Amino acid sequence: MTARLLDGRALAAETERALAAEVARITPRVGIAPGLAAVLVGSFAPSVTYVRRKAEACGRVGFRSEVFALAEESTQRTVEELIAELSARPDIHGVLLQEPLTAGLDARAALARLDPRKDVDGLTAVSQAALLAGTPGLRPATARGVMALIAEAGLDPAGREAVVVGRSLLVGRPTALLLLAAHATVTVCHSRTPELGGVTARGEILVAAAGRPGLITGAMVRPGAVVIDVGITRRNGRLVGDVERPSVEPVAAALTPVPGGVGPMTIAMLLDNTWQAFRAQVTGEETR
Repeated sequence: MTARLLDGRALAAETERALAAEVARITPRVGIAPGLAAVLVGSFAPSVTYVRRKAEACGRVGFRSEVFALAEESTQRTVEELIAELSARPDIHGVLLQEPLTAGLDARAALARLDPRKDVDGLTAVSQAALLAGTPGLRPATARGVMALIAEAGLDPAGREAVVVGRSLLVGRPTALLLLAAHATVTVCHSRTPELGGVTARGEILVAAAGRPGLITGAMVRPGAVVIDVGITRRNGRLVGDVERPSVEPVAAALTPVPGGVGPMTIAMLLDNTWQAFRAQVTGEETR
């Protein structure tokens, strides 16, 4: 058996095409296009690249994109005031604060100034509470991308055993909650989980989001599992994930590559979140 590689780029392109058609149909009627603002502090290369890719994706689907690049030495007050200003602008429907911030800045305090209706990263306390409670709200884009890739693999999580390796607020926890909402039985692992391989080997769905290159080997994977590799680390000039692909590929039924798996879907789901936010603010529709 050789795992089917789940093509995140192709799925993201399909998502963008559907979204672009919706934008072209609705925005002429309401007289304004969706606006997404990105706040970038400093010049951390991966963040700069990611923000640029988001802006390019906005252009492909007919959104307006504004990037606010702040100096590395910017103060907490500067960041918070900008977030509050963007929250108040009626032509901006989604705001994202690109992390990591520079040393000494508090992202959570800055996000507290963000209108939850514009929280397209799903990271404010209000958005996280809505996810936990299962009420409508904007969900973290990467977690949504993971769920879309599981669906692309043809696997319904209902009644399945899912294992999530990683407990971050950005990926691990929200992914676990979305899997629970899809009626999977979910185990969350982390750096202090003893005998990690024995736990991961139970998962019919295995999501690796620990940020540790090569952590998941073939011996840790249940035969026939769907394996979603969220990790991305630059090593020796190339990008690698949390999954050791050569040993996992012969064991899993489906696997996301790095790059080209979860990354493109994160951006696609960010665009969809912005579209949801736009429709809620402009047409009064409830966020899904």
